[in-house]
Amino acid sequence: MKFTKMHGIGNDYVYVNCFEESVKNPAEVSKFVSDRHFGIGSDGLILISPSAIADFRMNIYNADGSQAEMCGNGIRCVAKYVYDYGLTDKTEISVETLAGIKYLRLQVENGKVASVEVNMGAPILEPKEIPVAVEESPVVNVPVEVKGKIYHMTCVSMGNPHAIIFMNNVKDLDIAAIGPYFENHTVFPKRTNTEFVEVLDRNTVNMRVWERGSDETLACGTGACATTVACILNDKTENEVTVHLLGGDLKIRWDREANQVYMTGPATVVFDGEITLPDGIA
Repeated sequence: MKFTKMHGIGNDYVYVNCFEESVKNPAEVSKFVSDRHFGIGSDGLILISPSAIADFRMNIYNADGSQAEMCGNGIRCVAKYVYDYGLTDKTEISVETLAGIKYLRLQVENGKVASVEVNMGAPILEPKEIPVAVEESPVVNVPVEVKGKIYHMTCVSMGNPHAIIFMNNVKDLDIAAIGPYFENHTVFPKRTNTEFVEVLDRNTVNMRVWERGSDETLACGTGACATTVACILNDKTENEVTVHLLGGDLKIRWDREANQVYMTGPATVVFDGEITLPDGIA
């Protein structure tokens, strides 16, 4: 199987061009290639395929084999791949995802995509649609008990579920000790991604993320978007925010009038390769 490893500010995936390759068992392939000791090493697998309703389609599989609806860092890399590898010459493209069609604007420098602005669509705030099993709507600053401690969460879906927790000194958080308990809490019927956020000023935040199915990652684009929406709903920031993640920065803007969230950030090719898959998952 031929592949390209790419990352968006450290959120790395193995990308497969399904115009040329066939992946019969993507969940098992994702688990295999994601292993950082015995595989390629990644946060998951993303398949780039033809679409009947958009320019391209992306299918996202987490490191544990579960399928994700949307990945903000991943979709920027899809845009870079299809342009840099000659699948399109357009600088404005559409990509079909399980969270709907997303529209992307590519910034090209010296014939290669340097950064991508993604219209991530409207944030979903209705609890049943996120989903989160609480009565409050929207779910803003709602208490939740995790491991015997009360936290206050704001819940947003950007096509996938997010719970945002505001705190101080996020860099010192033992995220592995608490992340799985949020991810698998009974209040989240489909599990959740959890963002732990420290507000620095009205335009800047620090964020760490425990991703559903992938543990802590260096960055999460949908999480940065959900975080920005949560910051605004809690009147902690303005409508445009720089989100500092472990892997780098994303610029997020919520156009309140149009109710659209825009994310801008880089995408990077690490290397191209070819791997022989084990018997049974090829």
